[in-house]
Amino acid sequence: MLDAEEKNYGYALLSRLSAAGLESVKPATLYPALARLEEEGAVEIEWGAGEGGPGRKYYRITDKGRERLRRDSTAWHDLNSTVASLLEDRAGGKS
Repeated sequence: MLDAEEKNYGYALLSRLSAAGLESVKPATLYPALARLEEEGAVEIEWGAGEGGPGRKYYRITDKGRERLRRDSTAWHDLNSTVASLLEDRAGGKS
């Protein structure tokens, strides 16, 4: 999601994940993941004004993060293809 936009804050990311069918992702999962990505240099944090409330922590993907995203996307695609192939073999009666 961060690759598709300039920056966003945690609650908005949770809302988008939920709208995409991943409502089981909770703040206790998302925020530590974002902190680890920041430690890796994959995302950077910027504090900004909140809408009628306290400031917000905005997250932005970095070039290093985009590189990781490409690498992880390729690995995910490869895994998905392998699992799909194994399931097709099983459905076809092969062991």
